Amino acid sequence: MSHQPQAETLSNIANGVPEQAARSLEPMRTAFGQEFDVRDGYLNTASIGVPPRAAVEAVEAAVRAWTTGAAQPADFDASVHAARAAYGRLVGFEVTDVALGGSTSALVALVAASVPDGTRVVVARDEFTSVSFPFAVHAHRGVTVTEVPLNELPERAAEADLVAVSVVQSADGSMVDVETLRVVTADTGTRIVLDATQALGWLPLDLGWADAVVTAGYKWLMCPRGSAWLALSPALRAELTPLAANWYAGEDPWASIYGLPLRLALDARAFDASPAWWSHVAGAVTLPWLAAADRAAVQAHCAGLADRFLAGLGLPPQHSAIVSIDLPDGMARLKAAGVTASSRNGRVRLAFHLYTDDADVDRALEALTPR
Repeated sequence: MSHQPQAETLSNIANGVPEQAARSLEPMRTAFGQEFDVRDGYLNTASIGVPPRAAVEAVEAAVRAWTTGAAQPADFDASVHAARAAYGRLVGFEVTDVALGGSTSALVALVAASVPDGTRVVVARDEFTSVSFPFAVHAHRGVTVTEVPLNELPERAAEADLVAVSVVQSADGSMVDVETLRVVTADTGTRIVLDATQALGWLPLDLGWADAVVTAGYKWLMCPRGSAWLALSPALRAELTPLAANWYAGEDPWASIYGLPLRLALDARAFDASPAWWSHVAGAVTLPWLAAADRAAVQAHCAGLADRFLAGLGLPPQHSAIVSIDLPDGMARLKAAGVTASSRNGRVRLAFHLYTDDADVDRALEALTPR
């Protein structure tokens, strides 16, 4: 399977070939019933996901309607609802438990701002800062944030008032033991805030037992940047203040545009931010598709490719779709071979999603295997 390089596509456009026509000349990849225009060697979903063609076409249609003045704000409500409901199915919550926002940090900050003075928070060492920083800024209120090794976090969770952790770590793909975390904290009153940004979309999850599950849409959920979702337990929701209260968070948004009294939604929508429309147009395609997919097969595909890559380097399997290797010249060698990856903590990070195939693995291994 091969693709015309992205640079050639851009050259076609610059030379007057319409984008749609130029794109149609490229071989497509098909994965789990969707078509992708992704370039060969793309192993960087942990930084930014590539959308299926159906999502791109939906966004293009919405943008065309906007450019002609045919689009109206209420036209996007159905997309917002479809993505919200599918997110709930993906993480194990009801649609009425799901709020939407623009980023992980903004939604975690909503939780952090509502914790009592003196709250003891535990996070994983080297956790993604959009999870830890929102709590750390409340040090003036006596909120303490303690970093612990990821493998020790579940057992130490009972010491904390709140645990905030990524299900899959951004830096290297390591995974927290969520089942042990659930069991250890079941009767302790410890609040559990999970970031599923690097997990949801490839890892089957049932997190309805957690207090909060946040996910940004622009990585494994393959949406444009600007969408994020927060699932909230009713118990935690009762403790939060909707600090960004706005018209869209109203019980009836279109009757909440002007004037008092306050009339917010009675469910998690009370914590909504106004949606970034194009992101939810794409989300209405990608999230329902992922929610309906064979999740075990998706995991086997993504993690299986990652493990085959590790095996090719003589490394043990991690059973994660994100891997990290210590190779000082690795990024340069991958780039020279046309492989797109990223660098985190001085190591090479590669990510394997639905649209990744064996040829991508082979290309990366050829670049990194000593000759």
